[in-house]
Amino acid sequence: MSEDTRTILRISGPEARDFLQGLVTNDVSRLDAGLVYAALLTPKGKYIADFFLVPEGDAVLLDVDSALAPDVARRLAMYKLRSKVEIAETDRTVTRGLGTPPEGAFADPRDASLGWRGYDGQPGDADVDWTALHVAACVPRSGIELSPDTFILEAGFDRLSGVDFRKGCYVGQEVTARMRHKTELRKGFATVEVEGEAPVGTEILAGEKAAGALYSQAQGRGIAYLRFDRAGRDMQAGPARVHYQP
Repeated sequence: MSEDTRTILRISGPEARDFLQGLVTNDVSRLDAGLVYAALLTPKGKYIADFFLVPEGDAVLLDVDSALAPDVARRLAMYKLRSKVEIAETDRTVTRGLGTPPEGAFADPRDASLGWRGYDGQPGDADVDWTALHVAACVPRSGIELSPDTFILEAGFDRLSGVDFRKGCYVGQEVTARMRHKTELRKGFATVEVEGEAPVGTEILAGEKAAGALYSQAQGRGIAYLRFDRAGRDMQAGPARVHYQP
């Protein structure tokens, strides 16, 4: 399966890794072990984009949703200043599959159920319900669950190996660290049971109280953004019934 909605940027130059290390949520040194899942945040800790960093010799590939790629490239160029890096769009494509990664491909670091990602034309799996896998593992996606209002800890980036709390400073780090030290998150994404179907983004009601919104749905389950103090076993999202079990 080719993932045609992805764009691959190439960050090259002698300072490429150091440059990215000061910007993204994860530890770039993890590239020595494979893919690194990370995000770029605003100074107030809100989501701009999530992506995979891919090792390519001294360079780093950045695998990002194509809708977000122009803004990511612009922001990287803005932060570049005098860093010895070059940022260029490539014509590389992404393939995905399940099972053992073929040579040159990498295991998806977010969840083992999501298989592998390839960047050199490796044959992917054509008949995989990727939405169902994302829902089952509660892995939110850009353009669907993830938006400019998202805080990455509410999106589960700590669970998805998308943030490192020991790496030091990056843009948005201070807000993210403060959220981590709360006793518990009051809002966030969770997998719910769904009877019926509702448009992506439909408000979830617990009685007459707003309890969140319903997003991706597949095989009787969905990803919901919930207010945990209101979420429960019997909720409504438009024509669909929604059940949450903590």
